[in-house]
Amino acid sequence: MSKQSLRILTYNLHKGFNTGNRQFILHEMREALREADADIMLLQEIQGEHSGHQQKHQHWPDCPHCDFIAEDMWPHFAYAKNAVYSVGHHGNAILSKYALQSWENINVSPYSWASRSLLHGVIHIPDTQNELHIICLHLGLTGTERKRQLQTLCERIDEHVPHDAPLIVAGDFNDWNGQAEKHFTQRLDLKEAFRTLHKRHARTWPSWMPIFKMDRIYYRGLEPTFCECPPHSSWKMLSDHAPLIAAFEF
Repeated sequence: MSKQSLRILTYNLHKGFNTGNRQFILHEMREALREADADIMLLQEIQGEHSGHQQKHQHWPDCPHCDFIAEDMWPHFAYAKNAVYSVGHHGNAILSKYALQSWENINVSPYSWASRSLLHGVIHIPDTQNELHIICLHLGLTGTERKRQLQTLCERIDEHVPHDAPLIVAGDFNDWNGQAEKHFTQRLDLKEAFRTLHKRHARTWPSWMPIFKMDRIYYRGLEPTFCECPPHSSWKMLSDHAPLIAAFEF
């Protein structure tokens, strides 16, 4: 029986602005993401609405940024707003080439301005019996905050994801001290794709000179065959995060 291959990408969009927040570059981000050609993308800090920026920036899309990026390439998507303010909102999104059967957002933000959530989707992979569980997340900046959020994540997976179901957990972990690894390996039997293949986590922040290991792709019930930060120098001119892309086989 042939194996099914799947390309997964995680990326913090920085709300469509470059590293210095001076240029709106969502169009360039969309082209870079299309060139990467992932089957499923997990996106953080994606803008749903911002009336102030819409009036100020000439090339601001006339639709939510999730719709703008997904157009003609990822027909199935879910956007969950978490940070809500007077002029708009932003949050996380899952974009998929395959049918998104269901999704639910668990807001774990302790502050109204911070986009911290667990966006849990279930995707049917064609020509297989598999329902793939996808969790896109953006964790907090402080250790205490992340500890509570990781506990919520573990409970969510224990209660809603069968242990024999393929599972991807990816996003911006802000995991400065490596606490996520302890929760995932000891309790959930999750492994991280880049670490499995390269014996270390990928350095993804800041994008122009990556030092910190912020973005991860954890998995269970699949086999990673590839995991890299795309090498193109153009990514360094986009978000403050580098993307991370992985390929898996069932």
